[in-house]
Amino acid sequence: MSAGKPNALIGHLAAAGAYVIFGLNIIFCKDLSRSGILSPMALFTLRAIGASLLFWLASAFVPREKVDPADFPKIILAALIGFVSVQLSFLFALPYAKAIDIALVSNLSPVFTMIFAAMFIGEPMTWKKILGVLVSLAGVIVIILDSTHADGGVERTTWVGFVLLFVNAISFAAYLGIFRPLISKYHVVTFMKWVFLFSFLSAIPFSAREIVCFDFSGTDPKLLGELAYLVVMATFVSYFLIPLAQKNIRPTLVSMYSYLQPIIAAIIGIATGMDSMSVLKAVAIVLVFSGVWTVNKSRSALS
Repeated sequence: MSAGKPNALIGHLAAAGAYVIFGLNIIFCKDLSRSGILSPMALFTLRAIGASLLFWLASAFVPREKVDPADFPKIILAALIGFVSVQLSFLFALPYAKAIDIALVSNLSPVFTMIFAAMFIGEPMTWKKILGVLVSLAGVIVIILDSTHADGGVERTTWVGFVLLFVNAISFAAYLGIFRPLISKYHVVTFMKWVFLFSFLSAIPFSAREIVCFDFSGTDPKLLGELAYLVVMATFVSYFLIPLAQKNIRPTLVSMYSYLQPIIAAIIGIATGMDSMSVLKAVAIVLVFSGVWTVNKSRSALS
């Protein structure tokens, strides 16, 4: 989809789809981290390789675009902030953080996004928007604290874990809040094929040996399935949907769909018997969607 008049419905569907994928990805990444089959850097590199190949393949089926040479430094910066920093901080944080703390810190991203969007692209920071973000954040916190499923892994989140989680939240907020004008200039596939090529080139020197030596044939098929989901869905598909959402709705609104992640976790927990539905949780879900609705109705929700 090239630049043109924003389509709010496409933007909302794209953002919701991306964050549903991200919500499931947290579960799979935690499992892969505990398995120890690959280092965080190798997992990151596989994502970059896979997505780069898929986006360059997809570029053969969309109109060819010439990228302005002056934009390449900005695209490299977008790759470093929006993928390299975001994904490495998340993958390296997993062994040092409890799931509840991952959820709490990651859901500060809409607050940071609102600030970055106001600073760099002039998105109005209205009282209605601030209220919507805070109402949804309150709902998310209630959902997380009301969850009853066990968190395995580490007993507590270390200071290293917290630092990495904050880097993750701030990096993705910066990507959403700063690069919307650049993303809107090009077709999604054109933009992302270069983002992932630069991401791949930055990572391969640090993990080429581990990837070449990895025994795919001797790995548990369940873990290979999670790896495939990580590369295809949580990287290629989701990073196609995010810029599509950015083209059509404001950065703060895009980031607020991150609040779907704890809801998804709660639904999975209820479906598997690891969690239970409560009145408090139902009220919290209503708060989350009320906040999203409020931000959507705020001034300049669209371009």
